[in-house]
Amino acid sequence: MMDWTTPFVFDFMQRAFAISILIAIPMALLSCFLVLRGWSLMGDAISHAVLPGIVLAYVAGIPLAIGAFLAGMFCAVSTGWLNLNSRLKEDTVMGIVFSGMFGLGIVLFAAVPSNLHLDHILFGDMLGIGWRDIVWTGSVAVGITLALLLLRSDLMALIFDPAHAQAIGLKVRWLHYGLLAMISLSVVSALTAIGIILAIGLLIAPGAIAFLWTRRFGAMLIIATVVSVVAAVAGVYLSFWLDSAPAPTIILLLTAVFVFSFVVTVRRDRRARQAA
Repeated sequence: MMDWTTPFVFDFMQRAFAISILIAIPMALLSCFLVLRGWSLMGDAISHAVLPGIVLAYVAGIPLAIGAFLAGMFCAVSTGWLNLNSRLKEDTVMGIVFSGMFGLGIVLFAAVPSNLHLDHILFGDMLGIGWRDIVWTGSVAVGITLALLLLRSDLMALIFDPAHAQAIGLKVRWLHYGLLAMISLSVVSALTAIGIILAIGLLIAPGAIAFLWTRRFGAMLIIATVVSVVAAVAGVYLSFWLDSAPAPTIILLLTAVFVFSFVVTVRRDRRARQAA
């Protein structure tokens, strides 16, 4: 007879539960800003662009997180510069930059002998993390969460009306790059657990789901966080019984919740229009 508490007994599962929650909270909050800003592809771009930074950091003998963060910021800054100095649309520029950097990362990885595992970089290794990883991820999670809550009003002004934000004296450029820095940090902190490929799911899905259910930003933040944390815990738990990797299971659950939310809210809105 199966005991439903079995997954909570093992140390590696306890660490997986802990880090999944620490990743889920800041990424859920960021996802709301990304969805409303129309920056979903920016999260994708940064998550892919960190690969060459990881390889170069390994060659230089510095912490991989530093290389990943610098590569992510380079992607974000170069995307902004190209967007301002060309006729191309922002999504086109992002697609070119992140695919180019991801390709560079793959080439560098193949060319540089190392003991790095590409699968772990791309998809994470949540069951192999240690308490040191949890402390690092937790520190980043607390920092990002506090920054987003403290700067919430300023970031909302930047997202909804950048011209007005600048007119009332907000440091728009600092807010812009600060938000990009937080995206890069969140991807880097999640690197060990969920990898650079699956990080994009946590950076988009919670905010998209919350946006379907509410038009109030405060409620959107709460819904996104609850959905993200529940999916994270449930995904890790189910992966134990399904003998699957935790990170893909979490993303699969978020996808299922999004499909359910989309169907329900579309029907709700259709009935509301018909009643009106």
